[in-house]
Amino acid sequence: MNYVDPKLGARRAQIVEVLETVCESLELSPSQFAMAKQRYEGVGACLAGSSDPMLRAIAIYLQGSTALRTTVKPVGVNEHDVDLVAHVRDLDIQISPSALKKAIGDCLRDNGNYAPLLEEMPRCWRLNYANEFHMDITPSIPNPGCAHGGELVPDKTLREWKASNPKGYKHLFERRAKLLPVIRMRKGIAADSAEASIEPYPEAGGFKGILRRTVQIGKRHRDIMFVDNLDLAPLSVIITTLTSRSYEWCVTQREYDSELDLLFDVIRHIPDTIEVRQIHGREYWFIWNETTVGENFAEKWNRQPARAEAFFRWHARLCTDLAGLEAVRGFDRLGDILKSLFGPRPATAAMDSLTERVSTARRTGNLRLSPRIGLGVAVVPASTSVRANTFFGSDR
Repeated sequence: MNYVDPKLGARRAQIVEVLETVCESLELSPSQFAMAKQRYEGVGACLAGSSDPMLRAIAIYLQGSTALRTTVKPVGVNEHDVDLVAHVRDLDIQISPSALKKAIGDCLRDNGNYAPLLEEMPRCWRLNYANEFHMDITPSIPNPGCAHGGELVPDKTLREWKASNPKGYKHLFERRAKLLPVIRMRKGIAADSAEASIEPYPEAGGFKGILRRTVQIGKRHRDIMFVDNLDLAPLSVIITTLTSRSYEWCVTQREYDSELDLLFDVIRHIPDTIEVRQIHGREYWFIWNETTVGENFAEKWNRQPARAEAFFRWHARLCTDLAGLEAVRGFDRLGDILKSLFGPRPATAAMDSLTERVSTARRTGNLRLSPRIGLGVAVVPASTSVRANTFFGSDR
């Protein structure tokens, strides 16, 4: 086993604990989660009860960050988004995207509860719940050309269907999230162990694991960096896809001294699987959806190269900013850096939680340092008491 300086190991454990608390503060509150679940189930019941024969076999399910459990509260507002798919399995490509979208919209509009909340978007319908969240409902039909059980969703013009596979994407992400890294110092973030499920609304709470936390960290850092230029902000699906690929490669190819080392390595390798082609003297980017054929998450980059430039600029900044956390000394300095990376509210929540835990453990004599684990509040074999002035402070 590689030797790790106990002080460095303790600092890494502290950073992991801080980042974990930051991510927890970015998630939906229990009341928000319960409300979103109630709204989701209500929309499903409304559409399933439609008298329109086109909707007789409709199925509603979650997609995106809520389904993957990688939600991040938006910066500066209370509302968050919940993405739904309204899938009609008995329809084929003879039905036009606009016709199916209209049928779904008519059903929602006929319901007195949803009519005042309804807003038409280019490819979907949106229900706006003021100061709570907005719910996007995207129509879909089976994709007969996809060997992975994929679906077809409307393009922007509603004239054609385009390939997608929300369920397959979720299955692949969950498989990767369950991969167990080899960590020589066990402390902090653990890989997911819950059984995978598709249809039920995900359970609230619980330890998310390194992959989900890395996605959340990347998305929040993106939100802060592009708060004044949202049009160029890297898409969540791109961050999620590339992070999950990087995580799979890292945990299957390498071993790490700590969870923090793994997290940093996953972030470093995020761009590695982007495909770049030179066509007529110009660069084109491809981030393929591995669960279907023909869906390129980077298609907007090829129309607007500034988006690609913004992604690589964000990635370089993320690597630099997170690396700086390991060199920080002192509580105040740590809090300032967290605020710049993630915003005041998550930073304050993380620092308050860490301060309280350490203060309590110090008062009760349970703050310990183990060379193999790091800081903790339980007595472990071969551990020593931590002096008051060594916690994230001086190197004395």
